[in-house]
Amino acid sequence: MTLDQLRIFLAVAEREHITRAAEALNLTPSATSSAISALETRHAVRLFDRIGRRIVLSDAGRHFLPEARRLLAHAARTERVLEDLAGLAQGHLRLIASQTAGTYWLPPLLARYRQAYPGITLDIRLSNSETAARAVRDLEADLAVIEDACHDDLLLVEPLVRDRMMLVRAKAQAGQPLDPRTQDWVLREHGSGTRAIFDRWLESQNIAPADLSPSLELPSNEAVRAAVEADAGASILSEMVVASSVAAGRLDCVALDLAPRPFSLLRHRERPFTRAEAALAAILRGKTGGGTATRS
Repeated sequence: MTLDQLRIFLAVAEREHITRAAEALNLTPSATSSAISALETRHAVRLFDRIGRRIVLSDAGRHFLPEARRLLAHAARTERVLEDLAGLAQGHLRLIASQTAGTYWLPPLLARYRQAYPGITLDIRLSNSETAARAVRDLEADLAVIEDACHDDLLLVEPLVRDRMMLVRAKAQAGQPLDPRTQDWVLREHGSGTRAIFDRWLESQNIAPADLSPSLELPSNEAVRAAVEADAGASILSEMVVASSVAAGRLDCVALDLAPRPFSLLRHRERPFTRAEAALAAILRGKTGGGTATRS
């Protein structure tokens, strides 16, 4: 069994599609299929069931999947130990960030890191805060930057900056009284730091989610902002997301006493903190602004 075979197995298992997995790995479909067949033949086990044109994990494949992930994570840690011995001249860093931090706050800092350490390869993903924290806990990412609280004992949490939140609605609603129970809302998905802020605000107003009008739920800040501008409802979003729309007169800001939320750096408590990761953390700690975020 080779690490390449494990990577191919994992890619196919996650996509349940040979061609899509091949594209993600920059391989041909035939090479991808051959690697799976070789793994199955070598160990006399069927990892996938072929149903027409579909391919799905077999029972054996489902049992093998978490072990394959652990083996690849361990191999990646071993490789980073060797990279760390070479200093910051080379290496690889996997960063996952929540959408607001990753879209509006991190990019200039990552550009600074890239300029300072061109030999370090950055693998960057965006997700919501809950998924980002889980990726670090499961060793699928080295570091995460999230926009919500995290209470996982396996993770070290370091606050970086604070982000101001705003309640906004379409300009056509300016001056109208706001009744949270009858107001239409446009919200991020559960698991996002932005949605958690909204849910905590509701709780502070002694309002249960069931008391609200039906809400529109969208998977990105930009989609929420566009829907609010189109008068689909109100929302609570980061000032980084809505500042330009408020300044342009497309959104009305409703005065609310919303506590700022932290952007925090997460890393696994039990794995080494490499030089590449420490260098990035130093740049993130040195940031004193960026949009409306301020030092914690």
